[in-house]
Amino acid sequence: MLVVFLGAPGAGKGTQAARLAAKYGLPQISTGDMLREAVGAGTVLGDRVKAIMAAGDLVPDDVMLELVEDRLAKPDCAGGAVLDGYPRTRGQAETLDPLTRRLGLGEVNLVLMLDVPEDEVLQRISARRQESAGGNGRDDDRDEVVIERMRVYRERTEPLVEYYRATGALERIDGVGSVDEVFDRLDAAMRTTVQR
Repeated sequence: MLVVFLGAPGAGKGTQAARLAAKYGLPQISTGDMLREAVGAGTVLGDRVKAIMAAGDLVPDDVMLELVEDRLAKPDCAGGAVLDGYPRTRGQAETLDPLTRRLGLGEVNLVLMLDVPEDEVLQRISARRQESAGGNGRDDDRDEVVIERMRVYRERTEPLVEYYRATGALERIDGVGSVDEVFDRLDAAMRTTVQR
């Protein structure tokens, strides 16, 4: 079972992907977390992507494909995975199914689009930034970076909604409400897909 989460920065993808992955016994693959860890650890990959991420831009498709392929090839992904933060461009989406087929994982079964209005997303990111003030806040939550991330999302990731709608895998989920309310909607879509 391969599940992809789509949604604007701050829509709640990471929180909900972790919960869904735990419930269905699938690994959550958060490319954002993987990249932030690489930057924090000062790895070769981290050094390569640090400036790109700090500017709010997307890491190049070839780098992301290599990162995702390496992770999906691990034994814990044999039954599938929940992908959080990948794909983010049409190029990434077009290479994902050939990659997963080559690894023996089949194709993407379900794409969960967390639909959250932009003003709500900006409020959530602002709240996240305030909660972590003086602590370990994310560099990509700074105002100027958030504005750029939203622009990049609209330009490069939003078109994936139509791409996945055409495949029949897309489920739009209302992402406004409590964490539990949103999870219940996602879980219902997941159960329906599992039962097919």
